Amino acid sequence: MTGPLTRRLPLRRATARAGRAALLGVLAACLALTATGPAASAADTDALPLSGATTSGLHNSYDPASFSYLAQALDTGTSMIELDVWDDFVTQEWKVSHSNPLGNSNNCVNASSASQLYSGGANKDLESCLDDVRVWLGAHPGHGPLFVKLEMKAGFQATFGMSPAKLDQSISAHLGSLVFKPADLLAKPGGGQYATLDEAATAGNWPTRAQLAGKVVLEVIPGTVEEANPTDSLWTDSEYAGYLRDLHSQGKTSQANVFPSVHTAQAGDPRTRYSDTSLRPWFVAFDGDAAAYLNGSIDTSWYDTHHYLLFMTDAQNVAPALDDVNPAPADAQARVAQLAKAHATVASNDWRGLTQVQSTVLPRG
Repeated sequence: MTGPLTRRLPLRRATARAGRAALLGVLAACLALTATGPAASAADTDALPLSGATTSGLHNSYDPASFSYLAQALDTGTSMIELDVWDDFVTQEWKVSHSNPLGNSNNCVNASSASQLYSGGANKDLESCLDDVRVWLGAHPGHGPLFVKLEMKAGFQATFGMSPAKLDQSISAHLGSLVFKPADLLAKPGGGQYATLDEAATAGNWPTRAQLAGKVVLEVIPGTVEEANPTDSLWTDSEYAGYLRDLHSQGKTSQANVFPSVHTAQAGDPRTRYSDTSLRPWFVAFDGDAAAYLNGSIDTSWYDTHHYLLFMTDAQNVAPALDDVNPAPADAQARVAQLAKAHATVASNDWRGLTQVQSTVLPRG
C-alpha cells in the first residue's frame, strides 16, 4: 500500500501544480484584457466624430439639491450639463434657476481659479456658471467635449434687450475660444464653407472627440414656461434659428455660439413643423424624451445617418423604468448602451452618483 500511494502523490501534486499554473495563466490573461480593454476603447471613441459617439449627461446639474457646486457635477465625468435660464429684462441679467424667474437659485460660484470652484457663495447668474465651466475645463484639459444644454425657461425677450445676440455676447465673454460654434461646423477642411448646417452635418463635417477635447458645444431648447404660454408665438428654437440664418446671410456666422434644437420627439423629419422652410436647414440638433424615441414609431437611425445630434432625455423612463436617481450601476450602464444602439448622442439622466456611468463613451448605433 505504501509504495503505490507514495508513487501517486507526486503525480497528483504535479497535476495540481500544472492546474494552478494554467489557472493563473488564464487569470493573468483576463487581467491583461481588463487592463487594456478600457484604454483601447477610449482610444477608439476618441477617434470617433462628435456625432459618432454616445455619452451620458446630467439633467438640471445646476440644482444645489443635487450638487453643492457645479464643479462637482463636472467631476462625475459627465459629457453634458444642463442650465435653466430666465431672461430678467429689468436687470438685463440671465438668471439660472428652476422656477424663480427673478432670482438665481443654483450652485454656480463665479470661480476665477480652480481653487475657488468648491467654495464661496452660490446663486450666481449664467455668466458665473459659464466661468465655472471654463475654469473647470482649464483644470481638466483632457476632458472630452462637453455639451452645455440651455433651457430658456420663458424664451427670449428681444424687445427688451434679452435677445439671442445678447446671449451670444455673454457666452463669448465667458467661454471665448472654448466654444465649438456653428461656423466651425460650416468650415470645410480644405477651405470654404458649407451653405447650411444641414449640409455640413450630412457631409459628416464634425471633428473627432479628440479634436474637441476641452471644448464646449452649446445646445438651446424652448423652456417649459414658454411652451405653455399661449401668447408666445415665437419660441426659442425658431427665434435662434432665424437669428443664425440671418447672421449667415450677413457673413457674420461666427457671432453665433449655440446650436438650436428641435424640441420633442416626432416621427419623420421633425423640422417639417416649421412653416418657414428657410429655418429648417439650421437645425442639426434634436432633443426629446427617450421613451418616445424608443416607442417603435420613430426611426432614430435617420438622425445617425445624417450625423445629427440627438439628445434623449429621461433615460430612466424607457421600459422597464429604472430608479430616477440611484439605479443599479449595471442597469444604468445597460440603459446607456441601449440608447447608444438607438442612435442617441446623449443619454440624459439624474444618475449623479454613478460616475462610472457618467463617464461612459460608446460608439453610436
